[in-house]
Amino acid sequence: MEKIKFTFEDTNEEVEFFVLEQTRISGKNYILVTDSEEDEAECLILKDTSAAEDVESVYEIVEDEAELLGVLKVFEELLEDVDIEL
Repeated sequence: MEKIKFTFEDTNEEVEFFVLEQTRISGKNYILVTDSEEDEAECLILKDTSAAEDVESVYEIVEDEAELLGVLKVFEELLEDVDIEL
């Protein structure tokens, strides 16, 4: 499982996440990440909000409920053996 490091802009705190899956919907990149490899781990869906000319990607947590449910459905289809709950 791929592991990536995120740095929070406001605190410069670094956190590592495991990338479970990634997809592209309507021209936007989304990743499903977790901070643990445990079966009951918490997950986040992140959306790449960076501009094409940006050197580094900028990700934000998807909070809009309609968007979250739509992307969640795609990830559930991609990860057939994984049960994702809100």
